[in-house]
Amino acid sequence: MSVDVDRTIRDVAGRVEADLDRLIPEMTAMFVEVIPEFRHDDEVRRLMVASTASNLTAILDMLTLSISRDDITVPPAAAEYARRFAQHGMSLEALLRAYRLGEHMFMQRTIAVLRHSEASADLALETTSRVGLLVNSYIDQVIEGVIDIYESERRRWDARTDNTRAAQIRAVLDTENLDLASAEQMLAASLRGWHVAAIVWVREPVTSSIDSVRAGVSMLQAATGKHPLTVLVDEQNCWAWISSIGRPSLDADRLERDLARRPELRVAIGDPGAGLAGFRQTFRDAQRARNLALTADPTRALTLYSRVALASLLVDHLPDTKAWVRRVLGDLMRDDETTARLRETVQTYLEARGSLTDAAARMHVHKNTVHYRIRRAEEVLGHPLTVNRLETEVALMVSEQLGLDRME
Repeated sequence: MSVDVDRTIRDVAGRVEADLDRLIPEMTAMFVEVIPEFRHDDEVRRLMVASTASNLTAILDMLTLSISRDDITVPPAAAEYARRFAQHGMSLEALLRAYRLGEHMFMQRTIAVLRHSEASADLALETTSRVGLLVNSYIDQVIEGVIDIYESERRRWDARTDNTRAAQIRAVLDTENLDLASAEQMLAASLRGWHVAAIVWVREPVTSSIDSVRAGVSMLQAATGKHPLTVLVDEQNCWAWISSIGRPSLDADRLERDLARRPELRVAIGDPGAGLAGFRQTFRDAQRARNLALTADPTRALTLYSRVALASLLVDHLPDTKAWVRRVLGDLMRDDETTARLRETVQTYLEARGSLTDAAARMHVHKNTVHYRIRRAEEVLGHPLTVNRLETEVALMVSEQLGLDRME
């Protein structure tokens, strides 16, 4: 039977090869109809046809010449098409789907040829099974190569385009006396509305850090409802701007929930700013927020400049800031659980404008508990909270935001 199967396979391959002029356009038309990404311009479409033809020819050669799986490589036209697919930002999944659809169509053609042959049912069944195994082996082997080619080109292309964009954005950020029209021309984007800058980064290198950073950008897009202008600074850092005619909105709660699912990710966001000056200022805000996050609490997933503005201005003067805070708060900076609870209570009480009732409601404790802790904190400070109230409130806020109570 084996000799008969080999002979029948060669016969089927010969008949399919004789019909390639019809099979190739049918197959490529099917790709275009089923997969939206395959609706290319004429130049790329010709490359798609060449890729399809080269794979079909390679499969037929394998069936006819009994080529080993180890000798199977990605045909040059197919490799070039994979690279072009990556350059156009089209999904790898669409490309791989085409290979599986093509495999299915080839097998359908094989069955049709056998149906009109003189082969017995057993011989036709055995031939179909063998051809299916061989074609599947070819597709699996080529797909492995195509994935490597696509991903390598995607990284190379992203790096090239991001390097260019990064240079343009740095010029817009740093060039003095740059007018609005020139800045817009450099970025190919309008800068006349409002902007919010964000920095997305991976806390520590992980496998495929770039994919993690891109996931962070997608989360930012979902939380703002806007597609950001982005530049991948390196494998672990990305700058992004959300722009709109009106003041951009951010669903910070949603973003925090999304980030909780990716513990390797961190995001810092600046305050909204308008026009070219706002485009620059919001980025400086995001940088300060990131610097604070790295200094004070690297585990914090989301840092909003609006919440840490004052403390972020003091990061570059940390020793002096720490010394001033300790002068103001004295023993209220002791690193123990009881004192930490006193600091929290005093801070909440001052934020509640001295209302025991409001402070108790915010902390979910009884009003008498707040009263007791305030009296105890005043004993530790050595004076009533009405003395140096502003300094005390600022020192507590700065201490909490910079994590000074956790620093030795």
